[in-house]
Amino acid sequence: MTKEPFTLYKLIVLYMLDKAAFPLTRNQISEFVQDRDYTNFFTLQQVFAELADTGLIQAKTILNRTQFSITEEGRETLRFFKNRIGSAIREEIDAYFQEKEIELLNEVSVQGSYDKAPSGEYEAHLLARDRGITLVDITLSVPTKELAASVCGNWQKKNQLIYQYLTEQLF
Repeated sequence: MTKEPFTLYKLIVLYMLDKAAFPLTRNQISEFVQDRDYTNFFTLQQVFAELADTGLIQAKTILNRTQFSITEEGRETLRFFKNRIGSAIREEIDAYFQEKEIELLNEVSVQGSYDKAPSGEYEAHLLARDRGITLVDITLSVPTKELAASVCGNWQKKNQLIYQYLTEQLF
């Protein structure tokens, strides 16, 4: 692969992370890049690895989901080389965030996952964050994998109602 397109992919990822006011998941970035046929999955994974290795982005795993954010070094690099991203691509990214910002934020702010516990039951881990502050962190023990999956799915849909109920009852 030539160096020029690979550099562009790195700059696109940096621009996206800089544009977002919150961390983005690998899937969120990949969806944008691959839907527009900028590059393939494997090249994008190499981009993530190189950006992390050079300290331009940082990764943080929360409930089995890796989130990326731009570092100060990444911002500085982007300031120097932002002009290498064509205006059409920057406009596409800007429009993407304008259209999907709330949806993207909800994906990284509200998380649910489950694991099999040593007892044989399942534990559903539910988390809601706002601007880096944990609002709710609940672990529920349930008897089946199906029920754990259902709890996590319902958490994605009903977290605001549940949070409101908890605060009304506890405060």
